[in-house]
Amino acid sequence: MNERNPHAGSPFQAIRAIDYTVIFVRDMAAMRRFYEDILCFPLLRELAPGWIEYRVGDNTLALATPSRTAADAPTPNGSASLQLAFKVSIPDVDRCADELVRQGVSLLSPPRDQVFGHRTLFFRDPDGNLLEVFADVVERK
Repeated sequence: MNERNPHAGSPFQAIRAIDYTVIFVRDMAAMRRFYEDILCFPLLRELAPGWIEYRVGDNTLALATPSRTAADAPTPNGSASLQLAFKVSIPDVDRCADELVRQGVSLLSPPRDQVFGHRTLFFRDPDGNLLEVFADVVERK
């Protein structure tokens, strides 16, 4: 351990990326329709009826029926349990908003430029999770 990095030597310093993200779903059929038919994420594989994976860039997004956490109290309906942010180009933020509206998805916040340098769009998936499509308006250094 040193003063500059008190966690030096931790085995967790070896982590360099998030390989996959799992969304525990309430309604698998509705979530599958949304992620495949609305967001058009390519199906990577279906390991079981309760585990479906999509390729999103270099990452995997999995929809899963809770198993290890099945005894946990469910997240109340109307409550987000996570937020996912998907990065696109600036014009694609507006194109995504138009497509969502065309598909009947309600926008929580239409495309707008934020003071922190992003153009953002917010909406929810069928389980109520918060989804964001954004673009860097100002390149980060």
